[in-house]
Amino acid sequence: MTKEKDKIRKDEYEKALAAYSQAMKPFQKGDYKKAAELFRDILDKHGSERELVDRAQIYLTVCGERQSKEKVQLKTFDDYYEYGVFKINLGDYEEALKLLEKAREMKPKEGKILYLMADIYCRKGENEKCFELLKKAIQLDTYFSILARNERDFESLWEDKKFKLITRMV
Repeated sequence: MTKEKDKIRKDEYEKALAAYSQAMKPFQKGDYKKAAELFRDILDKHGSERELVDRAQIYLTVCGERQSKEKVQLKTFDDYYEYGVFKINLGDYEEALKLLEKAREMKPKEGKILYLMADIYCRKGENEKCFELLKKAIQLDTYFSILARNERDFESLWEDKKFKLITRMV
């Protein structure tokens, strides 16, 4: 090859590498739709760069899999409750509250739902809503009083007079 062809080849590789780098950014952020578009562009525009095209195809497949994850089918009280706990553990409190509210509609007198919702509101710093729900949970089952007094999520409230009153710690 001549120097000119080498330079063209190197320039093409640099462009493909830059495109690959740009595609990886949304992929790493979890924006699989955008990443898939950019990986497809690499396949279309840089087909001669076999190594990068192969990688782009792999990541394109991964993007497709992650975009089409099967939706969780929630039907029963336990489904909503358990998925709500899962969302709490992920830190997705708003979604957890929606799921727990659905479970509460199915079993309005289930104290563990009220207790978990109180826990979420405590984590969010919404103490009045927390107290309201915690009181209702304890009214349904005094066991939640013991749990709340020992639950680290409520630690910030342990010295609060209202918390003590609700949990009978006065």
